[in-house]
Amino acid sequence: MINTILSALTVRDIRRKVAFTALMLGLYRLGAHLYVPGVNVAAVKANSSLSGSGIFSFLNLFSGGALSQMAIFALGIMPYITASIILQLLQVVVPSLEKLRQEGEVGQARLTQYTRYLTVGLAFAQSIGYVFLFHSLPSGTAGSIIPSFDLQHILLIVISLTAGTVLVMWMGELITQHGIGNGISLMIFANIVSRLPGAAQTWYQSNNQVFKVVLPFLVLAVVAAVVFVQEGQRRIPVQYAKRVIGRRMTSGGQTYLPLRVNMAGVIPVIFAASLMAFPPTIGQIVNTRWSIKLEDFFSPNGWHYIVGEAILIIIFTYFYTAVTFNPVEQADNLKKYGGFIPGVRPGRPTAEFLDRILARLTFPGALYLAAVAALPAIVYARTGENFNFGGTSIIIVIGVALDTMKQLEAQLMMRNYEGFLKT
Repeated sequence: MINTILSALTVRDIRRKVAFTALMLGLYRLGAHLYVPGVNVAAVKANSSLSGSGIFSFLNLFSGGALSQMAIFALGIMPYITASIILQLLQVVVPSLEKLRQEGEVGQARLTQYTRYLTVGLAFAQSIGYVFLFHSLPSGTAGSIIPSFDLQHILLIVISLTAGTVLVMWMGELITQHGIGNGISLMIFANIVSRLPGAAQTWYQSNNQVFKVVLPFLVLAVVAAVVFVQEGQRRIPVQYAKRVIGRRMTSGGQTYLPLRVNMAGVIPVIFAASLMAFPPTIGQIVNTRWSIKLEDFFSPNGWHYIVGEAILIIIFTYFYTAVTFNPVEQADNLKKYGGFIPGVRPGRPTAEFLDRILARLTFPGALYLAAVAALPAIVYARTGENFNFGGTSIIIVIGVALDTMKQLEAQLMMRNYEGFLKT
């Protein structure tokens, strides 16, 4: 990996793309420390609820700490991710969106435009919710977070947060077009990595010597397991028959159809964590007897939370895999282009075969996601120490790092390729 990075930096074009990506990520991290106009900065710093447990902690993770500081980029990239997921799910039930997806680059451009519009709407609605939520938080010695709660200041904060989300979306698309890697994924990567120094400081200052000794080896084992599962795939052999195109006959070839063990990625973990974070958040805001009991019952470090999150992750893994991979469509495409799986008849038998293989692969993938997501809570229950760097973070960081390295290798291969005819 180090050799790949050093080799990439020797190429001028790649070096320029890496510098552009670093510049955009630096500006993005700078925006995470600029306060929104109209808020009480002293009250934001003094209020511990913004960085506490529940949905605040979850959203604060993906905003890189911008939410706890009420920064311009407090919403982060989550509205864009939510809009992308909604559009992706709607393609299954809305025929017009499904037709756009099948139209190639033109249809994909139209879907991207729809995603942008939906992102702005979600960011605007979420900004309004944040304003009323922050206003409902208890005031400390420094006063209320929003001292002037009138229409003028509400619109100022809402427009600022929405504009910050639009700017983040634009910066992510610029990174994708002119930089290295996927811009949206790299922004999430930067937000999570920014919390790593604080997690390392927590580990170093821990008084539990067993925790300090065991944690590095545990992290290395988890990283190795995540890399192994993320790269694991079942290769289904595909044979293409000979075809006559015009007056020329093309010879049939043999390839494979890769089915990954974890085809859903980290989306099921995000869905499950979002749902499980709502009960503690409600208990934190309402602050009544029954809400406090609800908050204690769904404590992120309790066994109720671990079991519930694991069950939701398994359910969402099957659901999202079924949405993103359609065995019937894959079987039809193979049949259309003259391909078939050896030993399996084309058409419906191929679809049933792919569905059966996919169901067997999804189960270990779902268990893997549930185990990695529950591991930090289990460590906390056994040691009483909170590392502040969860399983979701590890999966995202490793996945983005692997994808970025693959893109660097592809860029190097394009520039260092030499044909069989040499001058």
